[in-house]
Amino acid sequence: MPLRTTSPELESGEIRVASQTEALESVVAPVAHYGMLSRLRSYLIFDPLIWMYTVVLGLLSIPVSLFGDTERILHNFARAWSWMIMKTIFSPVKVTGIEKIDTTKPHVYAVNHASALDIPILYVNLPFQFRIAFKKELLSYPIVGWHLKRSGQMCVDQQNPAGSIGSIRSALKSLKAGTPLVIYPEGGRTPDGQIKPFLPGAFFLAIKAHVDIVPVALVGTYELLPMNTYHIKCRPLEMRAGEPISTAGLTGHDMQALSARVQKAVEDLYESGSAATDSSTSVPV
Repeated sequence: MPLRTTSPELESGEIRVASQTEALESVVAPVAHYGMLSRLRSYLIFDPLIWMYTVVLGLLSIPVSLFGDTERILHNFARAWSWMIMKTIFSPVKVTGIEKIDTTKPHVYAVNHASALDIPILYVNLPFQFRIAFKKELLSYPIVGWHLKRSGQMCVDQQNPAGSIGSIRSALKSLKAGTPLVIYPEGGRTPDGQIKPFLPGAFFLAIKAHVDIVPVALVGTYELLPMNTYHIKCRPLEMRAGEPISTAGLTGHDMQALSARVQKAVEDLYESGSAATDSSTSVPV
């Protein structure tokens, strides 16, 4: 009869530890692919090209937009700029749900915000002209600020809300006239990849204009380019649109409840299919 050198309990414990280690390695392993070559590619190729697109198209758009519908022309420039960026960074976007939305009607699109590259993704994949809400601080950036101001976007002064009244009125007029509005209800980019609490005031215009809100989840953009870095980590992305949420019969007193409902919808979209996405994602070097 052979001698046992370990107990069954110890063997089972070793098996559990080994399986947990393998599972951990399967999660951590993809991160190791973003090494020095990935950084060099981003710093020496991607980032300079994006800056070049911004400068060239931004300056070119100024004289061109003087001849014709300024807002439409500048939107087309923004879409071309976004298309060039997305083709450059090799990060394909899978779009789901948008085909179920009646895009002939104006909606407010509530989107989670994790990356500076969220904007190009939206411009490329939303098949209509829209306005976007942005923070006043962006006006201080040359070219980008000029474009935002001249293209009719909605400027939000978070430090002085009263200073945003004119811009909000203009956005409300555009929304009622049929131009959709894109908002980031978190009020800024997430610093850790988690969806931040939505600001109830972000839904004032949807209630005032009596338009539905479409929840939209951008998946993978935090991993692509989080805050405080220029290292773009190429990866597949997703844009998931949900069922429109009605604002019929709602008033300003309902903003808190509406905000919670929209946030829940965005979070559900963000989490849906995440396991399948993680297991099938291959990370480029």
